Amino acid sequence: MRTLCASTLIGEFFVIGFAGLVAMKDDSLSTGTVWTVCGVAMLLSVLLCGMLTRPGGVQLGWALQIALVASGFVVPVMFFLGIVFAGLWWASIHYGRRIDEAKARWAAAETAEAP
Repeated sequence: MRTLCASTLIGEFFVIGFAGLVAMKDDSLSTGTVWTVCGVAMLLSVLLCGMLTRPGGVQLGWALQIALVASGFVVPVMFFLGIVFAGLWWASIHYGRRIDEAKARWAAAETAEAP
């Protein structure tokens, strides 16, 4: 699960950065505000890669997904991209856990067969 979720988070890191560039074109937003918000979100996405196996890591990832969708109020295309990444996040968790379970079953079967 960790590998799939981390891949999704790294993809989000780049999308958040590009969304910051788009948001800078809005005259009502200051450059400092845009890059503070984007910087915090980008930092969180990278830090979450290492926190996925800890308690609350996946829930923080869901919070980031919600924030990514909500950023569509500033950059409208982020509604679409946020929903796409939320779907990727769900798939990463769902299929990642299934892969982890299959690996555990395979390791247990291999251990049982060893003399």
